[in-house]
Amino acid sequence: MSNLPSEPEFEQAYRELVSTLENSSLFEKNPEYKKALKVASIPERIIQFRVVWEDDKGEVQVNRGYRVQFNSALGPYKGGLRFHPTVNLSVLKFLGFEQIFKNALTGLNMGGGKGGADFDPKGKSDNEIRKFCCAFMSELGKHIGADTDVPAGDIGVSGREIGWLFGQYKKQTKLWEGVLTGKGGTWGGSLIRPEATGYGVVYYVEHMIKYASGGKESFAGKKVAISGSGNVAQYAALKVIELGGTVVSLSDSKGAIIATTDKGIEAELIEVIAKLKVERKQLSEVASTSDFSSKVKYIDGARPWLHVGAVDVALPSATQNEVSKEEAEGLIKAGAKFIAEGSNMGCTQEAIDVFEADRKSKKDQAIWYAPGKAANAGGVAVSGLEMAQNSARIKWTSEEVDEKLKDIMKNCFENGLQTAKTYVTPAEGEYPSLVAGSNIAGFSKVAAAMKDQGDWW
Repeated sequence: MSNLPSEPEFEQAYRELVSTLENSSLFEKNPEYKKALKVASIPERIIQFRVVWEDDKGEVQVNRGYRVQFNSALGPYKGGLRFHPTVNLSVLKFLGFEQIFKNALTGLNMGGGKGGADFDPKGKSDNEIRKFCCAFMSELGKHIGADTDVPAGDIGVSGREIGWLFGQYKKQTKLWEGVLTGKGGTWGGSLIRPEATGYGVVYYVEHMIKYASGGKESFAGKKVAISGSGNVAQYAALKVIELGGTVVSLSDSKGAIIATTDKGIEAELIEVIAKLKVERKQLSEVASTSDFSSKVKYIDGARPWLHVGAVDVALPSATQNEVSKEEAEGLIKAGAKFIAEGSNMGCTQEAIDVFEADRKSKKDQAIWYAPGKAANAGGVAVSGLEMAQNSARIKWTSEEVDEKLKDIMKNCFENGLQTAKTYVTPAEGEYPSLVAGSNIAGFSKVAAAMKDQGDWW
């Protein structure tokens, strides 16, 4: 690969998958899967395009747009669109690569892809963001469709942006179809979609807690550290509170808020934070208000992990590489027993190595780590359910969707658990490796489908 430009994020995601496959008995039992890995690691198609739009001063602006259509063995390409200045091909390839195996774990018919642009919505007017969305879809719309590629939202792309993107797609194709997920509830969107990733990661960890405690424990009474303050973090926090846990932290790119009372961060404060995020303001503004200054403290420039004190559960739910080796060691010292990624690749490889070493050395007293491709699959799972509802022109109740989400997260957990027991047999009293089990389960399913379709032989 020396003739290719450096792609650090993608290379990290690739190495993380490969290391777990190589340290299992998968290639020993199925040596031909090495060939499948070689093929699967190259996207089927990468689309790059310029996005030219007009700002409020009437001046021309230009951004780079992308769609990585990585793998369609299991269904149409499926994965979010990210509008953020850090977007580049390496980031989108990493996200698309992870998405392939995450989507496979849901059990739904979805391939893997990811897209976006290096456009920064911060500081832009609503009119400018709308104009950008229309210009972006004018090009992307040539390459997607309900049975080809179904994008969703991601960082910088909320339900509002999905509406503008969908409207532009409809104008240029004259088609009303389930081409985007995360749509408005009155025009094709699924109930529980905004909550799905946050709820899903909590449902997943619930199964971890039940397995580890032999069914004796739940979230009730647990202290839970959460990073991020967007959709995933907000709804994970609300579900933890609903299940009897205490949320002790949230964060954004500028710093973290840490609870200073035994009640933790309550639902009322999360509601305020949700409004703040819509206005694109910082968490520091919440901590300084008289209503909440006695309940939380704000730590500028910090992530929460080394500042939360004793915790039981950690849920990184902001962005990639937000738990370092030092922070992983700090969480273990703080007594954390469960860590699950609400974000994609939330932990560095060094942090994962720390968690996995602890799992092996301390047996059932260890911290137990769950990777994002399994733990945060709830969002794309409900996107898949939205696609199904659109295809059938029906709408399920929130209770129906929530039940299906719970089943999918249970299957994600059990699939990873059983696969780990098969290919990476745990020692006596040791938790099975969920990162290895999830990687192997997702990869095996995709590789087998690719072989059936003649992508490798």
